[in-house]
Amino acid sequence: MGVIVSAISKNGGVFCHAIDSTDICSRAESIHHTSATVTAALGRLLTACSLMGSMLKDEKASLTLRLQGDGPAGSVIAVSDSHGNVRGYVQNPIVEIPLNAKGKLDVAGAIGKNGSLFVMKDFGFGDPYIGQIPLVSGEIAEDITSYYAMSEQIPTVCALGVLVAPDLTVLAAGGFIAQLLPGAEDDIIDALESNVMGLPPVTTMLRDGLTAQDIAQRVLAGLEPEILSSSEVEYRCNCSRERVERALATLGRKELEAMAAEQPVTEVDCHFCNKKYRFSPIELKAIIEQSLS
Repeated sequence: MGVIVSAISKNGGVFCHAIDSTDICSRAESIHHTSATVTAALGRLLTACSLMGSMLKDEKASLTLRLQGDGPAGSVIAVSDSHGNVRGYVQNPIVEIPLNAKGKLDVAGAIGKNGSLFVMKDFGFGDPYIGQIPLVSGEIAEDITSYYAMSEQIPTVCALGVLVAPDLTVLAAGGFIAQLLPGAEDDIIDALESNVMGLPPVTTMLRDGLTAQDIAQRVLAGLEPEILSSSEVEYRCNCSRERVERALATLGRKELEAMAAEQPVTEVDCHFCNKKYRFSPIELKAIIEQSLS
């Protein structure tokens, strides 16, 4: 299980949300069989989405992040509930490209530097909020920071990391989002900037044995941080046979009748967990009668 921690400085000027998402990213890799670079890209987006989803206040709310760049990975999607449980999908799970100039996995090369980040917040009622910004770097953390600055006007620092072993397993993954609240004084801002600049990479801290709570406290060092909450989160798909039936019903009568006539079994795969749902012609006809009559 992953762990998300929320903390606030004593004077209320800075929030910090930190996560150890190692198990989440490991689960994503095992489901989608991603190459190392795509594991890092999808893992970073899942980590950010889990953090952002946990910041939603409505129990029924959900958050969707979609990266649409011009890189070979294609579209990358992550969806979180309001607790931070998350699932994800990538259009092209296998991308083999050289390391970047720093000798690290080239996430920006896989995502592409030209494109958009889409953010959709569904609060369970009314129309969802949809924000869109151009990609800043394709490295994801910088793009999340830019989204908050451009779309929500919230000064934000985001750090994300996924460490992938040569055998493609995930050794460590996590991140944090720190945000200044209105009225934060200059000394608070200076302290936060100094703390963040002095931090090693998130994966280094996790490999050194630090927890999500430790990371949040280091981000807010000197600001007398107070831990507000700590909760377990996981890679969780909410697909079900009933949901698939409703999706099939949207295809319309003619399409379903053709599927029932042409093949003995219709198989539908969930993009997020790869679970397979099979429907016989009789079951497809039942969907037609129940939903489209």
